[in-house]
Amino acid sequence: MSVLRPLDKLPGLNTATILLVGTEDALLQQLADAMLKEDCTSELKVHLAKSLPLPSNVNRPRIDLIVFVVNLHSKHSLRYVEESLHHVDATFFLGKVSFLATGAGRESHCSIHRNTVVKLARTYRSPLLFCDLEIGDFRATMAQRLVRMVQICAGHVPSVSALNLLSLLQSSENPSLEDL
Repeated sequence: MSVLRPLDKLPGLNTATILLVGTEDALLQQLADAMLKEDCTSELKVHLAKSLPLPSNVNRPRIDLIVFVVNLHSKHSLRYVEESLHHVDATFFLGKVSFLATGAGRESHCSIHRNTVVKLARTYRSPLLFCDLEIGDFRATMAQRLVRMVQICAGHVPSVSALNLLSLLQSSENPSLEDL
């Protein structure tokens, strides 16, 4: 079993790399294209994967941020994400992992309840973002947010680290009973 570790590779000079993991290939590709259109001070690399582990024989750059995309209309999507989480080293969860739930706009069509994804994100103490990736304006806004997050995780934003970002994103959430 191959485990993805954040410091396996040396960082690329002025390069930020994000890995989008999810079963919705078309939506992930549209999100990746929107991210690449964004103004970014560093060279942005976007990699897509249906699930983890990644092939070990491929020469890939260091991954600065992993975003697990869960489609609320597909239990299959949630299962792939849950299985993929076992292939991520615990140190990645120190601000370099995020969950993105898509399809929440049409609650009547959802086969996964929002609370299931909220509990998953809380279990891994990672931020959870909601966005309907099928709507272009929402996708563009999410692309901007993810580009900024990967720049921070890559260390390209002075005085802000991935842990700072994690604490900022978590402090905006309502505290759970476990945290009180």
